Amino acid sequence: MRLSRRTIVIGSCPVAAAAVVAGAGLVLTGCSSPAKPGHAPPPQATQPATPLVSPFTGEPVRALGPVLAAKIDNIVLARPQTGLTKADIVYLIPVEGGLSRFLAVFSSHFPPVIGPVRSAREDDLELLRQFGTPAFAFSGAQPQLLPVIEHARIVDLYDGRVGGYYRSPSRIAPYNLYASTRRLLAEAPHASKAHGIGFRFGPAPAGGQPAASYSVSYPAASFTFRWSAKQASWLVWMDGAPAASTEDGQLGAPTVVVQYTKVGTSRYLEAGKRPPYASTVGSGRAVVLRNGRSYSGHWSRPQADGGTTFTTAAGQPLTFATGQVWIVLAYGPGSTG
Repeated sequence: MRLSRRTIVIGSCPVAAAAVVAGAGLVLTGCSSPAKPGHAPPPQATQPATPLVSPFTGEPVRALGPVLAAKIDNIVLARPQTGLTKADIVYLIPVEGGLSRFLAVFSSHFPPVIGPVRSAREDDLELLRQFGTPAFAFSGAQPQLLPVIEHARIVDLYDGRVGGYYRSPSRIAPYNLYASTRRLLAEAPHASKAHGIGFRFGPAPAGGQPAASYSVSYPAASFTFRWSAKQASWLVWMDGAPAASTEDGQLGAPTVVVQYTKVGTSRYLEAGKRPPYASTVGSGRAVVLRNGRSYSGHWSRPQADGGTTFTTAAGQPLTFATGQVWIVLAYGPGSTG
């Protein structure tokens, strides 16, 4: 077989080729377009994609999910609770009798089951307005308050109105009402997606004081948050005992915010008495616990439709550690409830 070298042109590109005289075709040995004198080829620059993070936890997420809030009981007979460890935000709220309940906010993760679900209070509505139109799961409300909730800016997931709830035979009523988050979300296709509500995440601010623990009291309940360097979390004790979950051991969070607010009384009676109403619109003192230190600061929420900002005494953002955030609505100056 005899080869001969020749040059052919494809378009405007000269190509060296070897012709197979005894064969039927050409074998191309390569082609490149010469750069024009004085002109370098343009660089193939790519911009790194900015990771999407949850505005509630500061953690990476694939997408911003719908907001599902649920009122969870916290009386002794309701413990341990189910699903709280997967919440983005856990609010601790005073209720009648000097006790407390949780308002758990989910968006990044949805545990299969949450509970025990209990009834709503008037101050829940003010707290929820900063989330847009969240889905709200609750088991009922005072008769005069119930129509107010139904007309509030929420997706109404009242136990008596939608599916997804069931009674567990392992507990006594009313502390045995649980809900499937999959079913609840199916009932709320138009719930708001997660958006910023004022939280800032990042390195700890300057200052702060070393803190092994921090305690908050209600008239008939007590809470202590103890720093665990091993778990990088403030572990929760309630009424002197470790606060457990049914699925993931002891409750705890990388960031705990103690938001001192004015606690008055609701307009709606509960068992013949006016329950506490914790105001979350306004401003006041705050203490942020993170990384084994406490930071004194200030909270501000001028309007109910806006979020809550937390700043240092110098007015700088009081940043949170990434992960679940607990917010304790504590009794501040002027409280009467």
